[in-house]
Amino acid sequence: MSGWWRGIWGRQGVPCTGLVSEARFVVLDTELTGLDQRKDDIVSIGAVRMQGRGIEIGSAFHELVNPSAVLDGRSVVIHGITPSQLETKPPIEEVLATFMKYVAGAVLVGHCLAIDLAFLNREARRLTGSPFRNPAVDTLSLYGWLRHRIPDHPAMTVALPGLSLFELAHLFDIPVAEGHTAIGDAYITAQLFQRLLPLLLESGILDLKSLLRVGDPNRQAENLIGPGGQAHF
Repeated sequence: MSGWWRGIWGRQGVPCTGLVSEARFVVLDTELTGLDQRKDDIVSIGAVRMQGRGIEIGSAFHELVNPSAVLDGRSVVIHGITPSQLETKPPIEEVLATFMKYVAGAVLVGHCLAIDLAFLNREARRLTGSPFRNPAVDTLSLYGWLRHRIPDHPAMTVALPGLSLFELAHLFDIPVAEGHTAIGDAYITAQLFQRLLPLLLESGILDLKSLLRVGDPNRQAENLIGPGGQAHF
């Protein structure tokens, strides 16, 4: 049984049965002060809702967060968020409470989602005593699974593409603006997910239970490594 769902009902009251085409999704991304879960913090959360393949542009979530950790030049170069922009922003306690309401009843989707979830769950445990209980799907895991099933598809025939969201977006002709923002990357991820869903349906992934199985964020390596032990990327 996957670590991201249990039985008929997923965490947060999300049903894990039914068709993928009828499921509710929230596609998310975070920006961080760094990748060290012991000392770094979230500085931005962006997310968009989807109903099946449809992206709901008008209900996007985007908040900057005033972190406790130091925001240094290395992270500023990546996401462009400066300390002065965060001085008057709310702390993670306020933003996370609002975000939890936003994602209630939805399956979470992200690219390399385990990183985002690690920071979100750390804060959720600290503030509420438990992690996010939504089922979750990783677009990187989905792409890796599809490479084994439809090797003749144009986006699957390229030799060893990179792991990044922008590189996969390029394979599916998704326009990418320069620079990272949480909401911008969430929207790109939603478009990537939108492109992957028909391929998954053609490959027999029709129900939510199957989608959660092949897209489990914990199965990235398993999906991307071939029979000979060599990574596909």
